[in-house]
Amino acid sequence: MNAAQTEHFKSLLLELQSSLADTAQSAEKSGATVELDQARVGRLSRMDAMQAQQMALETERRNRARLILVQQALDRIERGEYGDCLECGEPIDPRRLEADPTATRCIGCAE
Repeated sequence: MNAAQTEHFKSLLLELQSSLADTAQSAEKSGATVELDQARVGRLSRMDAMQAQQMALETERRNRARLILVQQALDRIERGEYGDCLECGEPIDPRRLEADPTATRCIGCAE
């Protein structure tokens, strides 16, 4: 992988990292504790609120996991190992990295 490609993927990863960090801040607000005051909120509304809370918490969990993958990819760039399959050592097709810049395996090893 040449330097221009590496810089391109680095910028993609940094944009993804920024986007995930922004989403994480929004999800924190949605994951707040659901108030269970029956005098103010009906049972179905509480159930909807609890479901929304759980969905926000799951989104937050997935974002944290994705942020870890992004950071690992950025670390591989710094070490000069980005774009190489972690299993066989062969270069990962740039089209695969374009679709998922955090990919760690080539198509052959991923299957």
